[in-house]
Amino acid sequence: MNQTRPLKSWFAIQANRFAPLIFFVGLVILWELICTLGKVPNYVLPSPSAIITAFFNVEFSRWMGHLWATLRVALMGFILSILIALPLSIGMMRSELMNRILYPALIVIQSTPVVAVAPLIIVLLGTDDPSRVLITCLITFFPLVVSTTTGMLETPPEMIELSQSLRAPRYRETWQIRIPYAIPHIFSGLRVSITLAIIGAVVAEFVAAEEGLGYFIQFSTSFFKIPQAFSGLIFLSIISLLLFKSIQWIQMWLFPWSLPKKK
Repeated sequence: MNQTRPLKSWFAIQANRFAPLIFFVGLVILWELICTLGKVPNYVLPSPSAIITAFFNVEFSRWMGHLWATLRVALMGFILSILIALPLSIGMMRSELMNRILYPALIVIQSTPVVAVAPLIIVLLGTDDPSRVLITCLITFFPLVVSTTTGMLETPPEMIELSQSLRAPRYRETWQIRIPYAIPHIFSGLRVSITLAIIGAVVAEFVAAEEGLGYFIQFSTSFFKIPQAFSGLIFLSIISLLLFKSIQWIQMWLFPWSLPKKK
């Protein structure tokens, strides 16, 4: 009886560890069975096997060309949003007047559908990278501003009082106290923004582009190559997941102390 307990505990640990993978594999198998046994046409819902076949039917160089076009725009828009959001957050944190003025404007910008604004941006800036980068930036910078400002405002008041009692300059209070306390919030915003950057790049490619994974999906759909379109969509999802995980890895590498403690 006692010997079976370690075995049950081991199985419970492994089941908990691989639960997401087991669920995903089961979902794919169910999807394949529904498409195969139900004889669902590929133009309605392609099976996983048809999607995999369509993926490998596209040349590797073509995939890499589309990947680079999307990744280039997404990362440039993401970096631009960081360069805008961090100084803006510091200014809003330090100035109540600036916070009251800018916060409603930021909400209006975020509430405006980028899909509706994107054609206007394309007309103003053209169909090259600058317009697509701006579209991506408009989608990604708001979560960064909110999370960074929230993190800096949640700094323990006793730390601020200690800084003021020591007559530390405001810039030292910001860089040595508030920003370190805001690191978990900043990385939460970064994780959200990096996935939104991919969405922004794809939206821009839907409006005006001749390469990129968004363009590839739109092109495939227009010619009713639905398995090929699904392969592009799944490839895009994998890239988005890898970028999301890369932010987590950067946080683990540079700021391991900011990670939540495991119970």
